[in-house]
Amino acid sequence: MLRSAIVLLAAAIFLAACATSPTGRSQLMLVSPDQAVKASATAYPEKLKEYAEAGKLNNHPRLLARVKNIAGRLIVEAEKMYPESRHWDWQIALIDEPDRVNAWCMAGGKMAVYTGLIAKIQPTDDELAQVIAHEISHALANHVAEQMSVAMASQLGLAALSATALKDSRYRTAALTGAALAATVAISLPYSRAAEEEADRIGIEIAAKAGYDPYAAASLWRKMGQVNKAALPEFLSTHPSASNREQRLRRLAAQMMRYYHPEEGHLRYRFD
Repeated sequence: MLRSAIVLLAAAIFLAACATSPTGRSQLMLVSPDQAVKASATAYPEKLKEYAEAGKLNNHPRLLARVKNIAGRLIVEAEKMYPESRHWDWQIALIDEPDRVNAWCMAGGKMAVYTGLIAKIQPTDDELAQVIAHEISHALANHVAEQMSVAMASQLGLAALSATALKDSRYRTAALTGAALAATVAISLPYSRAAEEEADRIGIEIAAKAGYDPYAAASLWRKMGQVNKAALPEFLSTHPSASNREQRLRRLAAQMMRYYHPEEGHLRYRFD
């Protein structure tokens, strides 16, 4: 009877915590989007403090200006598509780790790009825009809140409710002591294939509307795979991909060309 009661309680929590993504996919939401934003607002400065103390924060003014310029254009379009994000305190940092090919975005628009991504990939502005737009899209689609929910479900013994969680031991072993830690853990866990496809779709549209070539998404992905065939870049290790992802991105790019008008003037979000 106790086992049945536990199952019923778990099912009740799962049903009560269901939400819908922008593409209509069901999401586990033990953590609300607002809670994820608040937790990320606490976690982000804590994480940046660690890099600052190690002398790794924003050490390349010209490169940081380039990143902010690109992100600023993307944010303007993101806020048009997702009005709720207009209340976010968008921030972006450049982390000086030349061997780390990675970028991420917490809930509420708290972003970071690692210098290794730029040094090793040598992305054009169009390609760098695709990286940042993709990461922004994870936040816009509440994927970070979803990741936090999966991690918390694991701690609560509800990991069986999530098929994604069962596929990777990192979900099961995440030890959470608070929402801020959950926000930090969330950006280190791999997104599901469904979440990745959503971020691809949303990100490529945001980038196109901001004046960045949609086809750069495919060329970026090809570069990512060529960086080091012996050792998978961190960006790819936490972003699972089907073998035909480049082809899928090209198909998406063809659909997004109607939004791509690089000759137009594009407004930029002003970072504090």
